Amino acid sequence: MFGLVDCNNFYASCERAFQPSYIGKPIVVLSNNDGCVIARSNEAKALGIKMGVPVYQIKDEVQKYGIAVFSSNYTLYGDMSARVMSILASLAPEIEIYSIDEAFINLEGVIDLSTLGNKIVTQVTHGTGIPVSLGIAPTKTLTKVANKFAKKYPAYNRLCIINTEEKRIKALQLTDIGDVWGIGRRQATKLEKEGVKTAYDFIQLSGSWVRKNLTVVGERTWKELRGISCIDMESAPPAKKQICTSRSFGKMLTDIDTIAEAIATHASTCAKKLRKQKSYAISLMVFIHTNNFREDLPQYWKNTIVHLPVPTNDTQEIVHYALTGLKNIFIKGYQYKKAGVIITEITNSAQLGLFDSIDRDKRDRLIQAIDKINGDYSQRVKLAIQGTSREWKLKQEQLSQRYTTDINEIITINCK
Repeated sequence: MFGLVDCNNFYASCERAFQPSYIGKPIVVLSNNDGCVIARSNEAKALGIKMGVPVYQIKDEVQKYGIAVFSSNYTLYGDMSARVMSILASLAPEIEIYSIDEAFINLEGVIDLSTLGNKIVTQVTHGTGIPVSLGIAPTKTLTKVANKFAKKYPAYNRLCIINTEEKRIKALQLTDIGDVWGIGRRQATKLEKEGVKTAYDFIQLSGSWVRKNLTVVGERTWKELRGISCIDMESAPPAKKQICTSRSFGKMLTDIDTIAEAIATHASTCAKKLRKQKSYAISLMVFIHTNNFREDLPQYWKNTIVHLPVPTNDTQEIVHYALTGLKNIFIKGYQYKKAGVIITEITNSAQLGLFDSIDRDKRDRLIQAIDKINGDYSQRVKLAIQGTSREWKLKQEQLSQRYTTDINEIITINCK
């Protein structure tokens, strides 16, 4: 048996964990630069607030209904996710982190699923303040179905277990084909033309038809819904084949020095991600562009690929070559809106060059010390080129505090 633990309205729940006065009130969280709605509480959904709507279009609703608006606080969300996963790891035999707010758990050999399931839901919620729902079923795809029921229907008390044939059939009959994990929009449209409206309709199709029209992936989903496990647990996430770090600027920039600070910071983040997955960059891409929505301004988009002489995950080297790329593509006279760094080729091993003169053992010790000081969510120690003014930083006018990662922003309790 497998389980899927999903944090309910995760971003909104993170904000509520430290500001409980917002419990029961509508909340929306905005994208970078406070542009669009990327997360909503159930109360905000009930008011008709759509995902992706620009915030300026819902100003009247915000005022009328007292909707709480937050800038995205990824430092807080990332740390709260780590806390949730840490508790899960202590309770479940094996976990697979699927996303920032979801994890599969392997429940093979567990006899009393109900007791363990309730324990997981209770302890994660009490330990972090983040409410979670848990779906348990014989396959990963069916756990997705079970989780939706656990989250949607209060009678389940946030735990739904599909452990009989009767429960499986009933759940599939109540699940729209478009809500099945592994069925994309195009596939759902194709299936609906065949009269398939629900997941149950889908499993009535022949395996040969599914294989011919939906390929191997579709057949795997079909089997999973029929209770045949085809997707195993992944204890460690696969290493990324590309790493990208980019941000839109809070305001348009015209000078290369300020943009260089942003590029250096993005390159530093890429290097840290490389080290975390124990891999090395072979090449990188640097790009900059103007605001294509401002048709009244001259437009410019340019990128360049820099091949590194030696595969590396050294911050100083990657920043150096990223800045070299920036100098090659920057042109004065434009107002730039976004810049980024992409590690385009990655390898798991690094061979030194014949003329490599860097003392890499010494640099490795330095990098390890800096990473240990900085931890996962801060940059206490950084390169001077990354600057301190952050004129290029995101627009985050509604940003909450980093309660769990910054000693200067820990929660304050007023006792009377």
